[in-house]
Amino acid sequence: MADGSSPERTGEPVHQTATSARTPGGEAPSAQPVTEKPAEKRPWWMWAAGGVVAVLALIKIIPWVVNAFQTVSTDDAYVNGHVTFVAPRVPGQVTRVLVDDNNRVRKGNLLVELDKEPYRVQVQIAQAALAVAQANLVAAQAKVRGLAGLARSERFDLDHSMEELNNQVAELHAKVAALEAANATFAKAQADYRREQELLKRQVISQQVFDAYLETYSVARAQVAKAQQEVYEIRAGLGLPPNPPNGDDLAEVPPDLDQHFSAVKEAQFRLVETAAQLGVVQPFKQTPKEMIADFLKRDPSGNIDTILDELLKDAPDVKQAEANLLEAQADLHQAELKLSYCDVVADIDGVVTRRNVNPGNHVVAGEELMALRSLTEIWIDANFKETQLRELRIGQPVDLDVDMYGRRQRFHGRISGFTMGTGSTLALLPAENATGNFVKVVQRLPVRIDLTGYNPDKTPLFIGLSVTPYVHIYEKPTGPNAGRFLQASLAGKLPMLPPNPR
Repeated sequence: MADGSSPERTGEPVHQTATSARTPGGEAPSAQPVTEKPAEKRPWWMWAAGGVVAVLALIKIIPWVVNAFQTVSTDDAYVNGHVTFVAPRVPGQVTRVLVDDNNRVRKGNLLVELDKEPYRVQVQIAQAALAVAQANLVAAQAKVRGLAGLARSERFDLDHSMEELNNQVAELHAKVAALEAANATFAKAQADYRREQELLKRQVISQQVFDAYLETYSVARAQVAKAQQEVYEIRAGLGLPPNPPNGDDLAEVPPDLDQHFSAVKEAQFRLVETAAQLGVVQPFKQTPKEMIADFLKRDPSGNIDTILDELLKDAPDVKQAEANLLEAQADLHQAELKLSYCDVVADIDGVVTRRNVNPGNHVVAGEELMALRSLTEIWIDANFKETQLRELRIGQPVDLDVDMYGRRQRFHGRISGFTMGTGSTLALLPAENATGNFVKVVQRLPVRIDLTGYNPDKTPLFIGLSVTPYVHIYEKPTGPNAGRFLQASLAGKLPMLPPNPR
């Protein structure tokens, strides 16, 4: 072309002539014309569609790549939660079943009702026993008050017996003095009699005068005998021998006479017997004075009324009656509890599953009637590989994809704890690696993820659903024990039980 333009640019057909070159065989090839088709242009919409596809691919791929580098995930995760098994506390016949499988119930709702009539009878029996125990307590208190009055009377009898003893000792002293006076009178009369008898022999005095002295002598001797018998009588009343064995004075008495005097000992033992019924134990070796002094020490002021009031409260009969009353009250409370246990109620908010009870069934205590699965107390158990645990900590935020809802609903949570053992160590038959045939297998550790902002009324989660968690390892952990592997100890928050006495 003279203008230097190529055939492709002009769009004109290009005609090529055969060359004069020959083939190695010497034959000239035949001349064939070659014609090239012009290049076709693609429509603009194809280029636009390709661009849109590329943009969409970048929109999907870039977040996926970013999420893959910023999160740790696993497909071995599922929803877990508390399951409460409903069981009766008492045996009985089922009269009503108010729920069925998949019914949602609240805590305290009546689920099953047992026949209450046998337990009402037990309550009536316990109420009658309680009334008897209350009457027995009143009778015991009246008896003890009577014993207190008797003890007061016997205490006065003891004092009176001791006063009588002292009076008899004083009377003994008086009789001994009278005996001594009679002996003196007798001695004078005897001397006068002997003197006058000599004078009579010499006929100095008359017989009439002598008879007067003889009479005085006889009267004095009789007075001595009388006084002596009175002394012997009093000594015998005191439990003493008529004549002291060693020739001691007749007026002398043992210092411990009150411990051997029969009337005093009888009054003392009556008081001891009555006091024992009031719960007062007195040693038998105590003297009456020591016993009374020890008894009065129970009150700083020595007020016997205050002492007896305290004894009335602690008397054995009253204590026994009070114990019987407490036992009757406990029996009544137990009977009322058993009656209330005829109403089997829900212990948690949840959904009824596995119902296996019907009206007319006879159930025993502890028999499983149904199960309640909680909708609120649920969490995620994610089994991460041990190689993924390097960056995981308590408090890290987690995005949760549940297969049931797909991509249209994403749940959120946070790591709340790590199980202290891998799945293989917690299995029923853990692996035995000490045989020598050890093959290293990557283990998985259960990690608990608590849900945040979860509303079971709008988007409920059911136990056992598959979950894919994405843990944001580069975001700052929040909440309790954030950034740690172990949770804080509850030793200071849990109640302490008393040590076992055994």
